[in-house]
Amino acid sequence: MSTEQNNTELTFAETGFAEPILKAVLEQGYTKPTPIQAQAMPHVMQGRDVMGAAQTGTGKTAAFVLPILQNILPMASNSASPARHPIRALVLTPTRELADQVADNAFKYAKYTDIRTAVVFGGVDMSAQTTLLRSGVELLIATPGRLLDHITQKTANLSQVQILILDEADRMLDMGFLPDLQRIISLIPAQRQTLLFSATFSPEIKKLAQSYLCDPVTIEVARQNAAADTVRQVIHMVPSERKKDAVVKVLNSRIQQGLSRQAIVFTNSRIGCSKLASALERSGIKAGAIHGDKSQIERMQILESFKNGSMDVLVATDVAARGLDVGGLTHVIHMNIPDELPFYTHRSGRTGRAGEKGVSIALVTNRDAYKIRNIVPPIVTGK
Repeated sequence: MSTEQNNTELTFAETGFAEPILKAVLEQGYTKPTPIQAQAMPHVMQGRDVMGAAQTGTGKTAAFVLPILQNILPMASNSASPARHPIRALVLTPTRELADQVADNAFKYAKYTDIRTAVVFGGVDMSAQTTLLRSGVELLIATPGRLLDHITQKTANLSQVQILILDEADRMLDMGFLPDLQRIISLIPAQRQTLLFSATFSPEIKKLAQSYLCDPVTIEVARQNAAADTVRQVIHMVPSERKKDAVVKVLNSRIQQGLSRQAIVFTNSRIGCSKLASALERSGIKAGAIHGDKSQIERMQILESFKNGSMDVLVATDVAARGLDVGGLTHVIHMNIPDELPFYTHRSGRTGRAGEKGVSIALVTNRDAYKIRNIVPPIVTGK
């Protein structure tokens, strides 16, 4: 297992991408690869297996989607025949939100190619997904459970998959997807390229890599469980009964400064999530809640309202801690500190993305202070 540590100063125009892909990349405003992109993309384009870890919000999705598109582009076809569009690359993600986010990026990057892209996840009707799959798809992004549904219905065939990507593999293991992963991987040709991206290189992830990757290049561009350097971390010591007022104060202070008060507020429970959203609404702040009890359609509608600016505050549980990308979002507020540090890191990673600056504000009681001892780098403490 080899390890990659050096960065490169190449621009995207010098990375060797085909003109249709490069055109889409430049259209997104990208000029220079981030560290994870600069280190991972050459190895992926060379067909190497890759095991990568990077801070959230540093461009990990493009680090694997762009070179995948480059690798399968020679096989792209403008034929209407589904047989000319088999699934050649499969991206597995643990959550619907992350699958949707990866797909959104993939659609943008592939827009000037003949590569067909689709996303399938649970919580919505299968019929539209079935129609897409039957028409032929080269790049498929999926959650494990829904993919297995389509395999059972014989609307998804993995026999021609050449590239497999496990995105947020640590989260998939945490959510108990290992049996599903094993079943899916057993249906994919053994001669393939496999990419594994994870927040941590835990013993479980290393074991997974040993089972399914062949002599992978290991890339780790930042210390584990660290928020991106673009995120300023702030702590406010606040009694439990005053947390809602603290959230309102933070949001209204931004209005007084002539700034947007759009923010994501994370809670630890579904009930607390709904209660806070209702309380903010009563305070005159447009808010919506997403959590595990909401249907996928409800989540998508609320997320769309937040993304288009018609909603000020998205109150969420950790279902939104990964995969959610809202351009220009400057603030994340932790109503409660999660029990596990990786969740804090991923929540904070919803801001400070793509090189922009962001602030992660944690509302901490004296009782919960022990949870933040391992948060690095040193934090500014607010009153």
